[in-house]
Amino acid sequence: MSFTILIADDEKNIRTGLAKSLKMEGYQVELAEDGIQAWNFINSGHADLVISDLRMPRMSGEDLLIKITSAYPTIPVIILTGHGTIESAVNAMRDGAFDFVTKPINLDRLSLLVKRALSSRKLQIENTNLLNELEMLKKKHKFDGVIGKSQKMQKVMEIIEQVAQTKASVLITGESGVGKELVADAVHDLSNRSREAYVKVHCAALSESLLESELFGHEKGAFTGAVAQKKGRFELADKGTIFLDEIGEINAQVQIKILRVLQEKKFERVGGEKTLQIDTRVISATNRDLQAEIQKGNFREDLYYRLNVVNIEVPPLRERKEDIPVLSAAFLKEFNDENGKSLEGFSTKARLVLNNYSWPGNIRELRNCIESAVVLSKGSVIEVDDLPVQVVSGAKDDQVSIQLGASMEIAEREFIIATLNFCKGNKTKAAEVLGIGRKTLHRKIQEYQIES
Repeated sequence: MSFTILIADDEKNIRTGLAKSLKMEGYQVELAEDGIQAWNFINSGHADLVISDLRMPRMSGEDLLIKITSAYPTIPVIILTGHGTIESAVNAMRDGAFDFVTKPINLDRLSLLVKRALSSRKLQIENTNLLNELEMLKKKHKFDGVIGKSQKMQKVMEIIEQVAQTKASVLITGESGVGKELVADAVHDLSNRSREAYVKVHCAALSESLLESELFGHEKGAFTGAVAQKKGRFELADKGTIFLDEIGEINAQVQIKILRVLQEKKFERVGGEKTLQIDTRVISATNRDLQAEIQKGNFREDLYYRLNVVNIEVPPLRERKEDIPVLSAAFLKEFNDENGKSLEGFSTKARLVLNNYSWPGNIRELRNCIESAVVLSKGSVIEVDDLPVQVVSGAKDDQVSIQLGASMEIAEREFIIATLNFCKGNKTKAAEVLGIGRKTLHRKIQEYQIES
């Protein structure tokens, strides 16, 4: 990511000297002789950081700072000040300046402040870009519950859109926590039944004795405790959709009755003789291998084929890691809003940990991880220390082995090679991990003759 720094100072030697130093570090630099020139550039051009003198003709640095923090609060401002105006610089900090540097300028300190300020700016830009990407994905697919830009999730979304308007039964498969219920919600929301009833049944949460009554209802006196007639979930979902979650948990008797509903659209309440006719679309989900359950005699083969007219397999998070950044941004926004926080994003190291963890609990685990990090974070960004211990310890940590006695040049070369490999050749990402500019990395690659 290339950054543009605007330097505003009425002393030409300071402007040009700072510009030369910052350009050597790989930054793009723009110059302004006073506050008005600087303000005009910010309004018409692009600046990621402003370095401004306090005392300037036409518009002072103090007035410029107030304008920037009011109109462009995400652009950090570093103030330059003489020893006689340190009190004014401290006041500028209260007005929103990122920090200040006294003259004569210590270039090392300024360089450190620039990196810190742009690191914060970078996180804000990345988070904004991810949220924009999230909104584009939602608009593209007309539903916002299922999130993903990976090829596998794009395929899932295409199937959702294809099957939604049909009457076909849908079986959603995948590991626990991948978002099967969200897929079911999307199928119903995009269907022509979206204004009708949508009834959800979590089969594993109901005992065998209760499940039949819950699904099909019962007549008064059908069993002890049946003091009145009760409509079942299938009846309540007439003209709409019923979602049977964890369908692999139902017993043989209930399987037979569901099969009849799918074949004939008919059933009787428990203890009843009257046959009821319904028009209900069935969506089911399971994290079990139903074909293996059929082989064991636990699940009816004929019911399986009735349920599995269209299969939507939701991939685990470890197989679509390119979705982690946009999912993390969505959860960060959700929990920022929920907890009254304004965290800007994730540090580079925190993002690497999130990417390198295998996520056995899938999206549910990632969501819980981000919620915990938002609640516990004390800074403006989520750091590695804010993440749950099991996530940090479970993340694969690529290590570099360097023989004792190797020169600094050899050690640096090996570390750069390992980082490039870790980032799959992405030089921009590698430069971020190493904490150096992209131009510096290119120079090191040429210096050490590192092959592509």
